[in-house]
Amino acid sequence: MSGALSHIRVLDLSRILAGPWAGQMLADFGAEVIKIERPGNGDDTRGWGPPFMQGSEAETSEAAYFHAANRGKQSVAVDIAKPEGQAIIRELVKVSDVVLENYKVGGLKRYGLDYDSLKGLNPRLVYCSITGFGQNGPDAQRAGYDFMIQGMGGLMSVTGEPDGMPMKVGVALVDVMTGLYAANAVQAALLHREESGVGQYIDLALLDVQVATLANQAMNFLASGQSPGRLGNAHPNIVPYQAFPTIDGHIILAVGNDQQFKRFCEVAGQPELSSDVSFITNQKRVENRAELIPLLLPLMQQHTTQQWLEKLSDVGVPCGPINTIGQVFEEPQIQHREMKVSLSHRDAGAVPSVANPVKFSKTPITYHQAPPVLGEHSTHVLESILGMDSAEIEILCNQGVIQRG
Repeated sequence: MSGALSHIRVLDLSRILAGPWAGQMLADFGAEVIKIERPGNGDDTRGWGPPFMQGSEAETSEAAYFHAANRGKQSVAVDIAKPEGQAIIRELVKVSDVVLENYKVGGLKRYGLDYDSLKGLNPRLVYCSITGFGQNGPDAQRAGYDFMIQGMGGLMSVTGEPDGMPMKVGVALVDVMTGLYAANAVQAALLHREESGVGQYIDLALLDVQVATLANQAMNFLASGQSPGRLGNAHPNIVPYQAFPTIDGHIILAVGNDQQFKRFCEVAGQPELSSDVSFITNQKRVENRAELIPLLLPLMQQHTTQQWLEKLSDVGVPCGPINTIGQVFEEPQIQHREMKVSLSHRDAGAVPSVANPVKFSKTPITYHQAPPVLGEHSTHVLESILGMDSAEIEILCNQGVIQRG
């Protein structure tokens, strides 16, 4: 069964995480994604280890980081600094639907590979540029990285303990979210093309995405004029909604409404708390957070984490453990949902990967291969798509224009 985007071809000129994440999403949805990499080292993240991927037959030379965002793609190693390499990209653009790139502003213009240079070759082209700060504005020329964008974009100001340092999130969340926005934007542009017959340019900035995904925290500021602060594991708009210590560890208590709070108080042996005028509604509990939480702390330390999980789950009060990543993949629900998959790698046999969470009923995701070896598909793509013969490819290889895996 074909994937939902099996009729779409994508040239992925991006590297690191945000752009490759978008390309992987489109590949998961069935698109043919051709990853353009520089000969020699390829995508920087190929070397961002240890750890390096261990397959069923051998260890690869590719970092686990690279494998997080590049499955299902074909790798073509082309030196775009050479005129012959630029010519290859232009020929591929003529028969492609999408270009993804995350070079600095103007970085591809000197090679004649920017949108204005390519749209005449293919008016139906959807061209998505990902940068730190966007294509215009006073910071447009600055390089942007996830960590600094988390700080500049406000996320770190609401992450961490109140009396501790501002903290970044433990994964490159801005990059991942930007990749998701990019994949959404590309698909919207493709739908528009179906109606209009023409492609378009997409300008996407990490900083813009970070601000957009501040969600309720941004709206809390816009509504009140007060910048939210750090609350550790607590929630700014719901109480009690945080982590609590137990006898043997911690548990997340996520009371979402007044009925749940009533049931929690009954299980905790303090039913009168739910009828106290200071705590009877969520609004009151938020206003009186400083009084309520000290009352709950000793209650939560009456039982073990597992005992609380059982007691609260029995009465429908949302709660959960704080798992290590190893424990995540041991969760029965995660195993049932098949969130770990095995992929075929050219050199290493089978390697593990994290599944895409989308479950289509008509066009289910099919995992064709692990992230490719550098230049693994150079010959195949040049032969099958551009119609080059082996002599032409051999000349390009000897000139250092391409690399074959």
